[in-house]
Amino acid sequence: MSTPVSSGFTKEMARNIFYGGSLFFILVFLGLVFHTEQQIPERSHQEAITDAVVRGKLIWEQNNCVGCHTILGEGAYFAPELGNVYQRRGGDAGGADFIKAWLKAQPSGTPGRRQMPQFNLTDQQLDDLVQFLKWTNNVNTENWPPNIEG
Repeated sequence: MSTPVSSGFTKEMARNIFYGGSLFFILVFLGLVFHTEQQIPERSHQEAITDAVVRGKLIWEQNNCVGCHTILGEGAYFAPELGNVYQRRGGDAGGADFIKAWLKAQPSGTPGRRQMPQFNLTDQQLDDLVQFLKWTNNVNTENWPPNIEG
């Protein structure tokens, strides 16, 4: 005698769907990882990281600049984006001078404006911080953040 065929969903069917779906999404994930890995050399920053850039990043971290500013769209939104500040303030024609003068002039005391603290950075620290911001300015962010001021 034969057993009746059930028209319902069996455990075997559920198991096959689970394993097949899992395999499909694992393959999709691996494909996306591979694609991303292929894109990294094309999008990578071509400028070498110098000792000044490393020191500048350390100054950025020690003074918790990301606590108020964003850099490349990451950080706090209390103060302007700084990933592109070097170019925004003149680039090679004056970006470094503007940034150093701005930092030395803080707090500005302008009424109704948020105030940046005075960090009392040395000239060497200012140069290093500018080199970090200049290096960051050249990262290919594919136009992110979309607002130039962050």
